Amino acid sequence: MLYFLLASSLSGWELLIYIIAYIFAMMLALVLHEFSHGFTAYKCGDDTARLSGRLSLNPFNHIDIFGLMSFLFIGFGWAKPVPVNSLKFRNYKRGQRLVSLSGVVTNFILAFIFSGLAFFFATPLVNNSNLFLNFIGYFLIFGFYINFSYAIFNLLPIYPLDGFNFLKSFLRPDNKYVSFMERYGSIILIIFIVTSAFNYVYNYFLYGIEFLFYGFWGLF
Repeated sequence: MLYFLLASSLSGWELLIYIIAYIFAMMLALVLHEFSHGFTAYKCGDDTARLSGRLSLNPFNHIDIFGLMSFLFIGFGWAKPVPVNSLKFRNYKRGQRLVSLSGVVTNFILAFIFSGLAFFFATPLVNNSNLFLNFIGYFLIFGFYINFSYAIFNLLPIYPLDGFNFLKSFLRPDNKYVSFMERYGSIILIIFIVTSAFNYVYNYFLYGIEFLFYGFWGLF
């Protein structure tokens, strides 16, 4: 993916700054995604995340070590899912849909904000001789790409991703697709990741979003 292609031209301190910027951007995307799930569930009447200490911006409360390693070496990964008890929602179906979409919407908003910051500031910062400014420049770039990729990834209608949970809220519990995904979804997801099939989905949407976002910022 993009970060590996860019990293191939770097060495020494520049490469270290590049990796640190990537980790910071990745952790921001993961933490705010999971926090938004917990916060939305809390607003819908479920205090499970708060009681389990997950209604927090502390990255150590959310990071899954295997998901982190996957993000570092494959390009996308996951955090520990925030515990949600949908039976506590004041409105069951509405709560399910809002909680499912909250993380994705948060990542899309962050991607939009970072796209603007990257559009105006990333190039001069990355090309600066100051390593701290390099870090800021790379952080802005990664802030856009990681949040966008994480949003698209979680929109996939595959168990246990947010896209599946959102779709499930409109279907009967005995729906054949729901039953199939709850049984085989994790295997399908692993195949999707290992075969890099997600890259085709991601790249398909990336070009359009870049065109829209950068086109918008170019108006200013």
